[in-house]
Amino acid sequence: MASIAYVRVSTEEQSTGTQRVCIEERHKVDRWFCDEATSGAIKAKDRKGLSELLGYVREGDTVIVYAIDRLGRNTIDVLETVEALGSKGVAVLSLREGFDMSTPMGKAMLTMLSAMAELERSNIKERQMQGIKRAKAEGKALGREKIINDSEVALWRQENSASIKATAMHFGISSASVKRACQAIKQAS
Repeated sequence: MASIAYVRVSTEEQSTGTQRVCIEERHKVDRWFCDEATSGAIKAKDRKGLSELLGYVREGDTVIVYAIDRLGRNTIDVLETVEALGSKGVAVLSLREGFDMSTPMGKAMLTMLSAMAELERSNIKERQMQGIKRAKAEGKALGREKIINDSEVALWRQENSASIKATAMHFGISSASVKRACQAIKQAS
């Protein structure tokens, strides 16, 4: 019977440190699984760390997560993950919500909290889209201000017979920015 922890953050700017500390304060963890810069919108089975966890756990193990939303953002996916763990005889504990998801009451709470979290994310997305629509109607420019001179990038690349990667390194920009710059000049011609 092992205690297994799973932590996840959505972006490279975030750290799993807080989740790890909170879990370590309450539990002695035998094995850690982690997904960094991995959106919860990606199905559990498609996340490397969670997929490895699912293959590793054994009957009698306990999986500890900082919060339910670390398992995923979609209610059905979270429920399927918990069910898959439960079918292997694995208990799932959520620290923030404070319940064991392998019990009948825990499953009921999980379903309600997951549904509420999904509803809140939908509401946030709706408000965001309304804000974007309003800003466009007011004529406001959206997105970051463009700082790349497409002509300069495309010309340098052509004159130096440079690869996209070399051009990106020369200008200190991403490969995608080089591709967009070259495509914009090509379309303008």
